Amino acid sequence: MNLQFYLEKLHDSENFKKFMKENPEAYLCSGFFIIDKEGKDNKQHFDFFIPEKKETFSFQLEDNCKEIKLDTLDERIPEKVLLSDDVEFEYLEKLIVGEMFEQKINNKIQKILLSLQRLNGKDFLVGTVFISGLGILKVSIDIAEKKIIDFEKKSFFDMMKFKGKKKE
Repeated sequence: MNLQFYLEKLHDSENFKKFMKENPEAYLCSGFFIIDKEGKDNKQHFDFFIPEKKETFSFQLEDNCKEIKLDTLDERIPEKVLLSDDVEFEYLEKLIVGEMFEQKINNKIQKILLSLQRLNGKDFLVGTVFISGLGILKVSIDIAEKKIIDFEKKSFFDMMKFKGKKKE
């Protein structure tokens, strides 16, 4: 699947059409996608910011484009995501697998979480990839250039702090 397919699905929904009619100044500010390799938990969310109200609403495509008001934790105004380039999720997975091969990571991808964002005038996908063996990959992908710009492997255990008895 590709991002354009999901955007078309969103734009065809009556709920989204009603939202845009009531909020014509709203714009796409982010997205969230889960690609579950076992196919059990795929999700696609698109978030829209209403500048006049300083509110953000998320549309959950896996739940018939259900509209959810998001809590605002930050006063910053999100940048408008332009998406001038389409994103093919299978291609992104191949990019990640290619980088894993180059870095001699032999684990299997289990789940990919992607956050669509616009920072400093560029659209990015920031990802967390869960791999076998309790591994995690942190990935940043430049959408326009269709390339990985940041890639780091972590272990689940790297993120946990172990506390034990202190030796005297």
